[in-house]
Amino acid sequence: MATKILFILKRREDYNPEKHNPKGMSTGLFNSANFMCDMLKKSKFDAEIEVAVDNNDIDLMVTEHKPTHVIIEGLWVVPTKFAVLTRLHPDVQWIIRLHSDMPFLAGEGMAMDWIGDYARFPQITIAANSPRMLDEVKTYLATAIPEHTEADTERSAIYLPNYYPLQFRKKRKVEPNRYRGTEKYWIDVACFGAVRPLKNHLTQAVAALKYANEHGKQLRFHVNGGRIEGKGEPIMNNLKGMFQQLANHGHQLICHEWAPREEFLEICAEMDVGLQCNFSETFNIVTADLVSQGIPVVGTREIPWGSRLFNAKPTETDEIAHAIARAVHHPKLNVYLNQLGLVKYCNQTRKIWAKYFKG
Repeated sequence: MATKILFILKRREDYNPEKHNPKGMSTGLFNSANFMCDMLKKSKFDAEIEVAVDNNDIDLMVTEHKPTHVIIEGLWVVPTKFAVLTRLHPDVQWIIRLHSDMPFLAGEGMAMDWIGDYARFPQITIAANSPRMLDEVKTYLATAIPEHTEADTERSAIYLPNYYPLQFRKKRKVEPNRYRGTEKYWIDVACFGAVRPLKNHLTQAVAALKYANEHGKQLRFHVNGGRIEGKGEPIMNNLKGMFQQLANHGHQLICHEWAPREEFLEICAEMDVGLQCNFSETFNIVTADLVSQGIPVVGTREIPWGSRLFNAKPTETDEIAHAIARAVHHPKLNVYLNQLGLVKYCNQTRKIWAKYFKG
């Protein structure tokens, strides 16, 4: 039987059919799954993507598409549902795909309990998108389910990394010499992504302010204001309070609503530098979005494909500020190294997915 893959996501509660993609919101999770689906199609696999309202839609979608493999993106299907689904569709291999490492997963109160329950179904495989998360899941499952053999554990947990479409903007709208020109008295710093504790927005805002002060610039600090998650409300309040105090000095906080991908890429293209000095990452689509548009980025070692030359420790504002200086004064080198790392990573991703589904 030919391999047929069906990705299923859960629609967000704030879905608006007048504003959002018919399949779901233009979220990082949706984009990630869509990138995977397109990548598999280009690799000659039969792959489709669906967005469910809740658990009860899954049976109908599987019946309609008749896949050999169903990839559930994220932790949202209650384990007891699989007692029904595996009976109704005994020939389907189910893959629960994790999109974060342990520090972020710790904020999802049911995560470890559900992962343990999933792994007890022979038809279910847990797919981590980082090697260290794979190792940690295997350690957990080997201990939690002692009746499993080593082969059972290897089957229960696999590595399926992220992918990003390798389409890069060829020419910047504004020439690179704007970074050194005295005529530009401000700097646009992007710190995009959902506002949540591990994204480290406030520390990065102070680091950007430090860079702006040292170089005689007014700071325009750009964030996504429409996605506040995981007790991120105090972070947004602190950002707003900080920039209210700085308003008389010309520094601004600019909040962007969550936008469809093409609109977001146009916003990215207008930035001077991106900041993604976060505490926990497995891939970081926002960084890929920025460098795809030719924008230099400062990250951390958490981004597996990012350039180490422009990294900084997420707790050191001096170090982040110095890395911003390196990035904005050497934008072409920054973008080149980041794009090179992204290409190598994604080429490897293609091989890993193809090997898994070809058996």
